[in-house]
Amino acid sequence: MTDVWTIEDNTSYSHLIRSAINQSNWCRCEYEFITVADTLKQLSKGSQPDVILTDINLPGMNGIEGIKIIKSKFHQIEIIVLTVFDDNEKIFDAICNGANGYLLKNSSPEEILEAIKTVVDGGSSINASLARKVFSIFSVMKQSENTYGLTKRENEILHYLVDGKSASEIAKITFTSPLTVQTHIKNIYNKLQVNTRSGLVSKALKERLLSKGSKNLR
Repeated sequence: MTDVWTIEDNTSYSHLIRSAINQSNWCRCEYEFITVADTLKQLSKGSQPDVILTDINLPGMNGIEGIKIIKSKFHQIEIIVLTVFDDNEKIFDAICNGANGYLLKNSSPEEILEAIKTVVDGGSSINASLARKVFSIFSVMKQSENTYGLTKRENEILHYLVDGKSASEIAKITFTSPLTVQTHIKNIYNKLQVNTRSGLVSKALKERLLSKGSKNLR
C-alpha cells in the first residue's frame, strides 16, 4: 500500500484529493497538513510517507522551501507539486529543489493517481502542458562543458531517466536486461555525484547535459 500525505491549505480541495486516493485499492492518504512546519513535525516522529503532494502557496514556509528541506532529510520521499502556478520560475525552482513531479490543480483524480504511481515506480511526472515550458526554461542556460565521463549508453539512459522512464521501461526500450540498466543507472549516479532521481534530473537540466535534438519529456 502506497502511503500519501498532502500539504494543502485549501481544506476542501485537500479532502477531495484524500477521498480520491482512499478510493483506490493501492494507495491511501492518512495525513493532511496545512503547513510545511506541521508536516516536518510529523516526519520527526518517525512516520514517513512514500509520496507527498504539496501546494506552493502555503501559510508560513512555502512549498518550494519545504521540498528542499524535506528532500535534504528524507531522500526516499517522492514529492509532487500540485498547484495553480504554471509560471516558469515556480516550475524551475520546484524541479531544482527536488520535486519528482509537477501537476496543476485542474488535473483529474485519475491523472493525480497516475502521477503517484509513476514516481513510486521510479519515474517522474509533469503535467503535459508544462513539459514544453520546462525545456524552454533550460534551453537558454549555458550548456555544461563537463560530460562527467558518461558513455554513449549512459547518455542514452540519462535521457530516458529525465524523460521519466522507470528502469524496467528503459530495459524494454533498449533491449537490455533490467540488471544491466540498473548497473548503468548506478554508474550515472556515481559520475554525476547525485543520490536521488530528482537530484539527477535537476542536475541534468540545470547543466544542460541533454544535447539538442535528443529525446525529451513528453
